[in-house]
Amino acid sequence: MMKIRIGNELLTEHIRVQIRVDYRGESRNGRFFFGGKSKEQMAETIREQQVALLRNVPLQGIFIEDVDLSLDIYAVTEGDGRRTHEVAYAPIILTLRIENLDDLLPLLIKPEFRKIDFLSPENITLHRLDLERLLFRISQSYQQEIKLLEQKYLR
Repeated sequence: MMKIRIGNELLTEHIRVQIRVDYRGESRNGRFFFGGKSKEQMAETIREQQVALLRNVPLQGIFIEDVDLSLDIYAVTEGDGRRTHEVAYAPIILTLRIENLDDLLPLLIKPEFRKIDFLSPENITLHRLDLERLLFRISQSYQQEIKLLEQKYLR
């Protein structure tokens, strides 16, 4: 919770943010000419699964106020120069109420994260110890994410 000073009064206010995450979908070839899903269908499926997870699995210190699925799925060409392929992305805009900035880290370090907007408060003042804790948690979160990626790709 953020302490906000108005004159001589100290009020406690939650931080409200909007976060945009874009879930990636690649086409999956089906067997025997049917059963495959287009990249747009894959992105939509992944988006639906993630929204269900967000709604059903509580995140510590985060209250979800709104899940906006109104943005259209879009496709981009990705590649390493020699080989390119189309990939679809399904965006979600989450409106969240959080208690501490470091509660956001699990969402911010994901590859799907695109953008964050602070809705309130207008100003945030961090004590030196809060900033140190935030930076330490950022470091821990990144190290944990790198370990998960290493396990995933080095199997």
